[in-house]
Amino acid sequence: MSRAFLFVLDSFGIGGAPDAAAFGDESSNTYGHIAEACEAGRGDKAGLRSGPLSLPNLSALGLAHAAHLASGFQLPPQPLELTGLWGAAQEVSNGKDTPSGHWEIAGVPVTFNWGYFPQTIPAFPANLVSAAVQRASLPGILGDKHASGTDIIDEFGEEHIRTGKPIFYTSTDSVIQIAAHETHFGLQRLYDLCQIVRELVDPLNIGRVIARPFLGESKSTFERTGNRRDYSVPPPEPTLLDRLTEAGRTVFAIGKIGDIYAHRGVSHVRKANGNMALFDETLKAMDEAKDGDLVFTNFVDFDMLYGHRRDVAGYAAALEAFDRRLPEALAKLKPGDLMILTADHGCDPTYKGTDHTRERVPVLCAGTGLPHASLGLRLSFADIGETIAAHLNIAAGKHGKSFLKGTDA
Repeated sequence: MSRAFLFVLDSFGIGGAPDAAAFGDESSNTYGHIAEACEAGRGDKAGLRSGPLSLPNLSALGLAHAAHLASGFQLPPQPLELTGLWGAAQEVSNGKDTPSGHWEIAGVPVTFNWGYFPQTIPAFPANLVSAAVQRASLPGILGDKHASGTDIIDEFGEEHIRTGKPIFYTSTDSVIQIAAHETHFGLQRLYDLCQIVRELVDPLNIGRVIARPFLGESKSTFERTGNRRDYSVPPPEPTLLDRLTEAGRTVFAIGKIGDIYAHRGVSHVRKANGNMALFDETLKAMDEAKDGDLVFTNFVDFDMLYGHRRDVAGYAAALEAFDRRLPEALAKLKPGDLMILTADHGCDPTYKGTDHTRERVPVLCAGTGLPHASLGLRLSFADIGETIAAHLNIAAGKHGKSFLKGTDA
């Protein structure tokens, strides 16, 4: 038996989704547009990075080839010997959000419609707000609209400290986000409030309630902390994680993975703040993983810090930093191990607005015995989970097909 490692580069889409226009995301392409911007000098930032996007290790696994397959995007020719099995996958779920993408990756597409809040001010139903205020003994709330997480803290953070009113906001995702100061309001109090709101929005079929704690005393010093917590509804049927743990395997959930699956099918949760800290925790888990185990990591900075903030230079620098560390993970692969790198949606930093974008995602595989070839265009993210299920020798699920059948893996 062997091990599996699944790394989600949160929001690192590669364009080409055939239904992108239905989501208002026609022609979005996170990787392609970052690469084009860097080629044109628009990804330069003093003291951070400059020049064309440089991702030699991801490219060796087939990233550029996957992008061309997904959307026709092509970088200038670069002589390169491929060392991975590569392809692209498109989403069948009804959303372009974190739970939809991750659940489908783990073999459970979202075939129902999430609940959403309107683009109005106020955004939330009055009875929902009044119930939250009453049950949590709040003096009221601030925000109550669609907003960027950093912008709304800048707008209301000082008033929040002065009044004690937490900041409620949403986006085009199925979500309520609640921002509050870790010390003035209290971190545990924020978590308790989110649990109350989680119960209140269940009838509305809202995917997530997210605690967004921050520190600082003024607009110029406010900064979100690493103590974010997601309160998600559980997947509607067993995921790859459930099936593995039921079979006695260990699932290491790094970053927000545990929260995304409502802590179902998770053996060990490892939290960390920032991609590099998440990478450190991943390497530790790789050392601990035994035959038959899964290490599953979400690298959130790409989406949270750079995609939503439409920060091309920051996104590019984060990709390059990840790429530089990738050989550390590859070096820990033992004979028979399988590593898959993918994404859950797009968040094109060159696109309009601040929200996720509907895109195909890369599927890059490393491991001994894998052909250095194309696995083609997969018609569901669920093929990723079913490939891991087959690799770890557990029964197939209802959705998706393994793309490793017929290989030595």
